[in-house]
Amino acid sequence: MLLIGLAAAEAAMAARNRTQIDAILNETGPLRVQSQELLNAVLDQETAVRGYAVSGDPNDLTPYQAGLDQEKNVVAAMRALLDNYPQVGQELRIVEERAEQWRQSVAVPVITTTEQSGTSAGQALVTERARQQFDQVRAAIEDLQAEILTAREQSADDVRNSSNVLVVLLIVAALVVVVAGAVLLLSLDRMVVRPLVGLADQVREVAKGDYQHGIAITGPPEFVQLGADVDAMRQKIASDLAEVREARERIEWVNSQLQKQAEELTRSNRDLEQFAYVASHDLQEPLRKVASFCQLLQRRYAGQLDERADQYIAFAVDGAQRMQRLINDLLAFSRIGRLTTGFSEVDLNKVMGDVAGQTEAARQYADAELTWTELPVIRGEEPLLTNLLANLVSNSIKFRRPDVPPKVHVSARLVGAEWEISCQDNGIGIEPEFADKIFVIFQRLHSKDAYPGTGIGLAIAKKIVEYHGGRVWVDTDVPEGTTIRFTLPALPEDVEAAAAADSPESPQAAAAGVATGDSAPSDETPATPPEQSAGADRPDRADGSPEGGRTGDMRETVG
Repeated sequence: MLLIGLAAAEAAMAARNRTQIDAILNETGPLRVQSQELLNAVLDQETAVRGYAVSGDPNDLTPYQAGLDQEKNVVAAMRALLDNYPQVGQELRIVEERAEQWRQSVAVPVITTTEQSGTSAGQALVTERARQQFDQVRAAIEDLQAEILTAREQSADDVRNSSNVLVVLLIVAALVVVVAGAVLLLSLDRMVVRPLVGLADQVREVAKGDYQHGIAITGPPEFVQLGADVDAMRQKIASDLAEVREARERIEWVNSQLQKQAEELTRSNRDLEQFAYVASHDLQEPLRKVASFCQLLQRRYAGQLDERADQYIAFAVDGAQRMQRLINDLLAFSRIGRLTTGFSEVDLNKVMGDVAGQTEAARQYADAELTWTELPVIRGEEPLLTNLLANLVSNSIKFRRPDVPPKVHVSARLVGAEWEISCQDNGIGIEPEFADKIFVIFQRLHSKDAYPGTGIGLAIAKKIVEYHGGRVWVDTDVPEGTTIRFTLPALPEDVEAAAAADSPESPQAAAAGVATGDSAPSDETPATPPEQSAGADRPDRADGSPEGGRTGDMRETVG
């Protein structure tokens, strides 16, 4: 409040000082100049009258008229500045009265007489008395100037006094600021700094790990509330820390259990590898011996024993052979992903050529036709991919419809960053409710008498696809037969080429879409398939070999 009062007093004094300075600059200063101009105007009139009385030339009266006009203008300007100077105004009126008396008693008679009677008569009127009257006018103007100077000095004194008072007020304000600052610092130290230092010390104790240290603080109510909030935070941290410790203990226990399970799994894997070794070596030998001797019994004593004995021997031979196949399939299933040669770029067209060679006997027996369109190059293990496609083709030939020659078609199309490869046939098909069951190991939808096999082929295929980072499924929306689709990651250059071909700026977009298989689903016949059909109406070559890879009743078309 003291500073506000001082500020108000300083503002008032500063305004007063400015008013006084304005009075000096805008009132008394111009009045002094105008008083001098008034004196000059009167002198011009007196000089002009004397000159006219001597010469009688009317042109000599021009300064008289100009001086008279200047006098009127100066008097009007001075009166506009005399609101605060009544004494100066009184002196100005005296000047006007004496000037008017001089003109009426001297100037006008001299001018009139000179015009009417000549210069001699006019000069006769310019007497000592006339000069004395003009000296009275000049004395009045000097009194006016003296009064203006007195007013100016008074204003200057007022400015100096107000400036001194303003300086004193500023000094008092500075002293008040210093004293108030010192009092404020002492108050802050007592009411703010010390409580905060105490709170900081207690927080440091908690930060060092003593989460059970209670925080108490004194001081202003805000600081007490702050201490309570910090203590609540400490309690929450202590509670959370206890939970974290419990969780850490549980995690350590789980980690120990996981480590034990990992060790157990490692041991189990070693046992599994040992079993695989035993199955591939130790079990194979007795099975081969059992199968061999059963086959010898079958050949040597066939027909020599009764019919039931021949049936039993046949059962024994079949069981031994099925056991051999089952063990071999189990070994192949267990080796996928465990015995690896590393990924490399594999041309699936070459793989399909190998698959065609592996399934040649089955296709000749079933009069099957195997075709495929242009297939991509991917990264993978060639033996596993060959096994995958051979399993799918063999299944398509095996599960054929009676009296209908099997047709198997393999195609590929690029979907996003993956190649979707389809194996389509015209066989017996799969019911939708069994679409997932066929990929489970040892799951069979038919008896072994109807369709031979161990029931592990599609499980191997599924494991190979997943090992290569893809997925496999049965397309149940096809109108005929079975279509098994699986995906394999595409090479980056194939994805970039497809994206460039699909862009609107590329004139080859439509052609690229056909090349990548995006223009038509793989289970439909493309409008312009990039394959050559090798039907029965194709002419044979001169050397007698069928054109297009035809051998007997087996049709093979390489796209």
